[in-house]
Amino acid sequence: MSDRSRSVLVLGAGVQGLSTGVVLAESGCRVRIRTAEHPQETTSAVAGAIWGPTSLHPVERARRWAARTHAVFLDLAAHPETGVHSTLGTVASRTGFPESPPGSLGLLDGVRPCGAGELPSGFAVGLRATVPLVDMPRYLEYLTNRFLEAGGELVLGPVSGLAEAAEESPLVVNCTGVAARELVGDPGVRPVSGHHVVVDNPGIEEYFVELGDTGEWASYMPHGQRLVLGGTAVEHDWSRTPDSRAAEGILRRCGAIQPLLHDVRIRGTIVGLRPTSDAVRLHTEHFAGARVVHNYGHGGSGVMVSWGCAQEVAELVLAEAR
Repeated sequence: MSDRSRSVLVLGAGVQGLSTGVVLAESGCRVRIRTAEHPQETTSAVAGAIWGPTSLHPVERARRWAARTHAVFLDLAAHPETGVHSTLGTVASRTGFPESPPGSLGLLDGVRPCGAGELPSGFAVGLRATVPLVDMPRYLEYLTNRFLEAGGELVLGPVSGLAEAAEESPLVVNCTGVAARELVGDPGVRPVSGHHVVVDNPGIEEYFVELGDTGEWASYMPHGQRLVLGGTAVEHDWSRTPDSRAAEGILRRCGAIQPLLHDVRIRGTIVGLRPTSDAVRLHTEHFAGARVVHNYGHGGSGVMVSWGCAQEVAELVLAEAR
């Protein structure tokens, strides 16, 4: 369906916007991304980030998006410059999993229960699995370069509203994350702030993720010389200012699980706003003479479903443009 006369305007340059821009540009569309923030300043840049359990709705579509993304990540992991790397580690819970294996881990081969001595003190169940981890600063740079090399244009400057976007292009893709709340007047999308602490990696090669619903947990993701520790989740919090108490709690929880994390050098604390809603909004609407494909509301799972969502968006754009 290659057609360079087909012009698409993508709003947002986080992982969803960039992935969508790449897929469309490599499909032959002429794509412009407009963004309020440079990719390295978006919430995507501060993600952990791991392909793993997700509770996104609609469930069956989310699992399809996750499976398609996993396949792409496996290919990218063969190329170190992408920042994607397959890593063995543990997913654990203090109280038990709501389903076993939880979420999208059921799509993988080789997942096994933790044996005796493989769980930290205080944890009831755990699984061992090899999954893709993504070093987001490197990955976003890779996506940006790939988009530009495919002929895409990246413009730093947001639209004032959908009317301006529709005036600029008859095909619009809305990947604005939590900003969609104002852009399209959707009160169902809300911010869930999350802290991560970035430290020097003292030699940890495996990831660890605690699953729970308390809003505070322990996790660590190795990305070469740096380690990203998590995490927190605060509903309806718009602040992106680091909180020292949140950072101290993350360091304490992670240190209780992994002694190597005692007294590590801290590189910084980063905060992002997860664009959360009851269900991912991936659908088409007609507005002011333009066709708008919405793609937002992925919460903290935007990375792990990014390629699947981008491919579905492209299918919607290209199918209706034939």
